[in-house]
Order: sequence, then C-alpha cells, then structure tokens
Amino acid sequence: MTHPENRDRYARSNALLERAEKVIPLGSQTFSKSRVQYPQGKAPMFLTHGRGGRVWDVDGNEYVDLVCGLLPIVLGYCDPDVDAAIRAQLDKGIVYSLASELEIELAEQLKEIIPSAEMVRFGKNGSDATSACVRVARAFTGRDRIAAGGYHGWQDWYIGATTRNKGVPGAVGALTHKFNFLDIAALEKILGQHKGEFAAVILETVGLREPTKTELEAIRDLTHRHGALLIFDEIITGFRVDIGGAQARYGVTPDLSAFGKSMGNGMPIAAAVGRADLMKQMEEIFFSSTFGGEALSLAASLATIKKMRAQDVIGALWKRGTVLADGLRARIARHKLTDVISVNGVPSWTLLGFSDAPNGSSKEAVKTLLLIEMLWRGVLTLGSHNMCYAHDDADIAHVLGAYDHALASVADAIAAGDIDKRLGCPPIRPVFAVRG
Repeated sequence: MTHPENRDRYARSNALLERAEKVIPLGSQTFSKSRVQYPQGKAPMFLTHGRGGRVWDVDGNEYVDLVCGLLPIVLGYCDPDVDAAIRAQLDKGIVYSLASELEIELAEQLKEIIPSAEMVRFGKNGSDATSACVRVARAFTGRDRIAAGGYHGWQDWYIGATTRNKGVPGAVGALTHKFNFLDIAALEKILGQHKGEFAAVILETVGLREPTKTELEAIRDLTHRHGALLIFDEIITGFRVDIGGAQARYGVTPDLSAFGKSMGNGMPIAAAVGRADLMKQMEEIFFSSTFGGEALSLAASLATIKKMRAQDVIGALWKRGTVLADGLRARIARHKLTDVISVNGVPSWTLLGFSDAPNGSSKEAVKTLLLIEMLWRGVLTLGSHNMCYAHDDADIAHVLGAYDHALASVADAIAAGDIDKRLGCPPIRPVFAVRG
C-alpha cells in the first residue's frame, strides 16, 4: 500500500512554487526541473544544498540524488578539488576583457581525450554546442537539411521539428528530419528522399540501449555516402560513458562533436569540437558569446578532467550503476512487473521504461506512482539513474530499499485497479517524445 498522506512534507516547496509562478513561468528555468515533470503537490520543488550524492529540499527532507542536476554533477556536489579550483580562480577574476590562457589549456586537454577534437570552441550549455556544430556543417557543405536522432536542445533548428514547436517558423522546422535511435533503415530513407540536401546527421550516441561499434560505423558510412557530415551529440555521454565520450569508448570518430553537462561538474560550460578544417568555419560563421571564456567554468572543467584522469571515475560510475540497475531488475521481477517497467541504457546513465499495465493502468500513471513512492522514501528521481562518483554503497542500498517499497506499492495498485485514485494528482506526461 502507499504511504499515509502527510501534507506537511512538501509544505514549503508548495508555498514557494505558488510564489515563484507569480514571477517565473512554470516557477522554474528548466522544464525537467518544473512541476510538469514531478507529481504535483507530492514532490519537492526547491532544494537548498547538496553534498556528495545527496541533496536537501526547503522542507529539510534529505534525498539520494539520481537526477544530479540533469547530469552535470558527475563527481558529486561540492567536490573539494573542483571547488578549490573555482575559489582560486575567483580571486583572479571571472570574465576578462580579453581571452585567458585557461581557454588554451582546456582546449588542449580536450584535444588529448576526445578523438574528434582537433580544434575547440566553448559555450555555456548543450544547445550552444549542438547548434554551433549544425551551423558549421551547413556553412561547410552549403546545404540546409539536418537529420536528427535524439534530443539536441532548445534552439529553433531542432525544437521546430518537435511538438514543442510553438514560436518557431514552420520553414525552419521543416529542414530537420527526426529518426529513432540507431534506426539505420529510417535514416537511409530520410537521406534518400532529399538527396544532396543534407548538411549533417546529428546523433545522440547512447539511447535506450548501448550502441555497437558496427552500428555507429554504419551510420557514419551512410552519412558520408550522402556527402553529409556526422555530428555526435555527446552532451550527456561525454565524461560519463567515457571521459572522451562514446566515440572514445566505441572507437568511431565523427566529423564534429558537442560536449557539455558533466565537463564542469555543475559549472555552465559546453564545447563544440571537430576536425580543424571544419572548425575553421568558426572564423567566418557567427558563433560568439560574452561568457564563452568565463574563467570559473574553465577552471572547474580543468579540475574535473584532472580528477577523472587521475582516478577511475568512469569505472566507478559503471560499477555502482551496474549494481543499482541489476538490483532494480531483480526487484522488478520479484514484484512481477517486468511487463510494465524496464531498465534501459548504460550503467552510468540508466533510463527506466514504462508500459501500460494489463488491467488498463496507463504507463504515465505507473511512472507517477513510482516517483511519488521513491520521493517519499528519500530518493530524488525523474525515472533514471544519473550516477555520480560520490554515490557510495550506502546510497545504493538506500535506493534499492526504496525500490522494494515503491514497487510493492505499484504492484498492489495495479492488482487493485485503482492506481489513478491513489495518485492524488494528474499523471506526469512527457514534455514531448524524445528518444525512441
């Protein structure tokens, strides 16, 4: 059975949300951090601080954090080495009137660890980097169309091709053609329908399952046969599946790549990297920002890379992520929910999948109830395992214990056929379909 109602658990969060929505649309800067992606009235909406792999909300509740800032927190909150680098740089300045040597140092580091990185330019978020790569590809090829496999940010060129396209000219959205992850036949059909018109294929390199080298090579070869450039969107996979991204792990090098999220352990920084002849287009196209060389983020990224190269951070993410994913699979089977909940992706970034229950309970309702139960038991989650280096054995044990109770509640609600009644809030629905 579900936990007894306690209206005070999120009282301050709910009050702050009401206050925030008077001055901030949705009360948040990010869709995935807003009320539309959490059980309304039954989830924390505001945090006060984080330490290691845990966070605390404004009501004083403590959580093992499986969101990790939507993946930027790869080492852990308040990592001492990264924080020391930020503090040291703060004494020297944040943004200068000219470039700093830090830009060169970080670009050289990225060139060492990322196979496609012959030259580098910096931005502040993933959309900066993916959009820069797309603009470079269009400039270099003289073509306009883009084939996109995955989620690639909020800029018009991508979001115009989704159901969240309000405010984007239809002519812009029509130039981007979406295909599902690693669906090579679909990609071949798309490229064939507009021969000689595609500037690039941009691909998230890990999705609901791990790719094979053969699959990534097939996409690269198909892309090049059509005279297009291959862009790897490594915003998530960079510094997470491998320090050099999926291209380093699977041995397939694209023409251009976009990195971000984990490269600064929470500081806002991203990078567009690629072949030197392509990146030289940056001297002609307009990709320029006041904060591209912001020094605190550069220092944080250098410290993050140094620690990741000195310690087996990637190995730890995969090891603990495997324990958590395997433990969850065993518990799903024990509660006879294998037809309803699946565990997908890779251990360092595991994605839960949900299906409608046999009795007609919707997959949205199943997910919502699971989240309510996990949040109640001190696990902050959006339905994924975004691992960080600071997650320890106690954190993993806590999460698996929470799953034991949460899955029992879900199984009981499905058997009783009253899952929607138990929610006490609308089921969570995706902002738009992202990964197939």
